[in-house]
Amino acid sequence: MPPEPPAPLAAPAPALSPGLRWVRDSAEYRALALQTYRTAARAVERAAEGRAPRTWAVVADADETVLDNSQYQRELEQGGRRHTEQEWNGWVRRREATAVPGAGEFLEKVRSLGAVIAIVTNRTEAVCQDTRENLRALSMPFDIVLCRPDQGSGDKDPRFAAIAQGSAAAGVGPVDVLAYVGDNVQDFPGLDQRIRLEPETAFAGFGERLFLLPNPLYGSWERNPPR
Repeated sequence: MPPEPPAPLAAPAPALSPGLRWVRDSAEYRALALQTYRTAARAVERAAEGRAPRTWAVVADADETVLDNSQYQRELEQGGRRHTEQEWNGWVRRREATAVPGAGEFLEKVRSLGAVIAIVTNRTEAVCQDTRENLRALSMPFDIVLCRPDQGSGDKDPRFAAIAQGSAAAGVGPVDVLAYVGDNVQDFPGLDQRIRLEPETAFAGFGERLFLLPNPLYGSWERNPPR
């Protein structure tokens, strides 16, 4: 009886894109995230001096700002799949996003200083509770999570205004927002990709009140025409 032929070798997993490898495997990504959060913590501590607790707030984006979804991106790339809302919501419902380096420590620090912490994300309302549970599983403190309406606009400015005016959540009155943290220029009030064409003075708020995390994987920048 002839020997059975050897089992075919499994096809090697596709190589990860350079941006994803950088986020997942580089010292530089971790250093930049920690640097951003440490700078933000120092700036908030200075700005909060003398302010009563819960009269001021810090606003942060969720994805690639406090929550690391690089595993989702890895699964897409290795499975030869593309991002879709169905794929994304399935990932969010798994509640397996990990913490961006420095995010938990930053949120704990500003909470200890008296901040109201608001997470403003363009995850939809359909998965907003899963988002809250993912944050809780990571022991990340928050007071408010504002998601995008299921069929609504991704413009965050109305939600930013609701936080400042005290209409975003019961029990949270008007506050001064001392800092915004995000990975996309649209995570900051009134800003979009057009700022890239402005002089350097237009970026004066960065490092003072606006704090940006690196994200080479996706973002509003993808729609900019190449130069």
